[in-house]
Amino acid sequence: MKKLLIFSTLLLSSILVLACDQASTTSLTTSATTTSVTTTTTETTTTTTSSLCKASYHDYDEETLDYQLVFYDEFDKESGTPSILKWKYQVGDGGWGNDELQYYTDGANASIINYNLVISARKETMGSSEYTSARMNSVRSFQYGKIEVKAILPQGSGTWPAIWMMPQSSVYGSWPNSGEIDIMEHVGTDMNRIHFSIHTEKYYFKIGTQKTYVTTIQSVAEMYHVYAIEWLPDKIKFMVDDHVYFTYDPNVYASCPTSEEWPFDKPFYLILNIAIGGWGGTPYEGFEEETMTIDYVRVYQATNLF
Repeated sequence: MKKLLIFSTLLLSSILVLACDQASTTSLTTSATTTSVTTTTTETTTTTTSSLCKASYHDYDEETLDYQLVFYDEFDKESGTPSILKWKYQVGDGGWGNDELQYYTDGANASIINYNLVISARKETMGSSEYTSARMNSVRSFQYGKIEVKAILPQGSGTWPAIWMMPQSSVYGSWPNSGEIDIMEHVGTDMNRIHFSIHTEKYYFKIGTQKTYVTTIQSVAEMYHVYAIEWLPDKIKFMVDDHVYFTYDPNVYASCPTSEEWPFDKPFYLILNIAIGGWGGTPYEGFEEETMTIDYVRVYQATNLF
């Protein structure tokens, strides 16, 4: 809305100039995201250029955001399977681009047990893999809000559990251009160290530029902790048990962010999974089964954000 008001002012006055750093500013004439407007009179000619930056929403009050529960799963039954109305599975093996060892099954490794979702990674052969696990995606996608997952993590070398988000559509191009939000990652070779990260076209792990924060959280394999983000139009806050450990604000890194720094203005879906191998390391000797137990998933959105 703020951007629309700025643009209207440009058309009325034809004198306002928004300037951005050389790397991020583009000048459009027929097919870009900025517009050159030329007004000619009998005496003078005035040219006005408007460049609209991403993540520039500063006209909301964080303290008064009215969050409402819009999606949840409490896994509220003694036994059974997750709701197909809320979750679907990615299936297959092949390493998933990270030298992972597991085959993701179509629901065989995800069960509801005593009012909890249990994702199981097991040593068993399927396809060309010697391990199986589950990768669950939310059916719904979300843009902005608070996303909370209360979980107990697996432990030991070889395990790599994650709670994360990927874009519903690759509007800005294939990974990492359209973004990735890692709410929580943990590797069993480094117990109790929780990783928060974002990946974008400019910031991602394969070129060593990802924006990441790592902190120690005690007893992640023995106790429930709530892993969460607050995703706003201009920043993402990463939290554990309501404590903010890391905030990604693209305006810290670019004076006029583009999709290279901020592709997070589109809907993303939630992912729950345990990978085996890859960053998780070699499975420990005697590995048979490790689990991630999830008490609930909750998504809140603010009705008065805009």
